[in-house]
Amino acid sequence: MAADQLLAHFSEQQVAAFFLVLARVSPLFILAPLFSSKSLPMRAKGIVAVALSVGLMPVVKHGTIDLDPLGFGGLIIKEVVVGLAFAYALSAMFAALQVAGTLLDNLIGFSFGAMVDPITGTQSAVIQNVYALFGTAIFIAIDGDEWVIKGLGRTYDAVPLLDAPALGSMVQGAQIAFSGIFASAFMIGAPVIIAVIIVDAAFGVVSKVVPQMNVFAVGFPAKMIVGLTLIGASLPFVSGFIADQLQLSVAQALHMLRVA
Repeated sequence: MAADQLLAHFSEQQVAAFFLVLARVSPLFILAPLFSSKSLPMRAKGIVAVALSVGLMPVVKHGTIDLDPLGFGGLIIKEVVVGLAFAYALSAMFAALQVAGTLLDNLIGFSFGAMVDPITGTQSAVIQNVYALFGTAIFIAIDGDEWVIKGLGRTYDAVPLLDAPALGSMVQGAQIAFSGIFASAFMIGAPVIIAVIIVDAAFGVVSKVVPQMNVFAVGFPAKMIVGLTLIGASLPFVSGFIADQLQLSVAQALHMLRVA
C-alpha cells in the first residue's frame, strides 16, 4: 500500500489524537527511570515514543478535538504537563538512590574519585554509580518498564485527553515526591551511615587514647572495609525497597492526577 493511500485511512481527528498522546508519552524520556537514560540514543527514544503512542491509541477515548491552532496548542501543553507530572513522581525513586549513594560517598571517602555516571550523564562518585546501575538492573528485573507503561495508560482514566488536570493536586503531589527523596535516601543508606559514624567515633576515641597512632592512615581503610561490607549486605534489601517504591510511586502519580 502506498504512503498516500495509507494516510487516507486516517482522519484529522486521529492524527491530532496521536500527537496529543505523543505529547504525554514524551516526558517519560526526559525524567522517568530507564527511559531517560543517557546511554539510549535519541533516535531509539524517538522510535520507542512513537511506538508507545501508537500502542496507547486504542485505549484513549476522546471526543471531537479542537483543531484550531490556539486550542490545539493548549491541549499539547496540557498533555506535556500531565506527562511531566507522572514522570516526575517516578524519577523521585531513582533520585533517592542517587542521594543515598552521594551520602555514602561523602562519609566513606569515595567522593574524591568522581567519574561520569553512564546512566544520568553527570559527574558522580563510585557508590552513587553502583546504586544507579543496581537500581536500573532491579528496575528491569521486576519489569518496571511494564509498570510504567501500564501506569501511563491509566493516566487517561484519571485525566482524559480533552479534560484539564487539577493543578493544585499536581503541585501537592510533586511536593510530596520531592520531600520524600531525602527520607527514602536515608532509609536506603541507614545501616551503612550508622556503622560508618560508629567507626568514626571509635577512631576519635582511639586518637585521644593513643595520640601517636596515625588515625587517618588506619581509619580510611577501615571505613572502606566496613562501608563496602555493609553495602553488599544491604543491597538485597534495597532491591525489595525499589520494587515496593516503584509500585508506590505509580500509585502516587495516579493519585495526584485528577480532573479539575
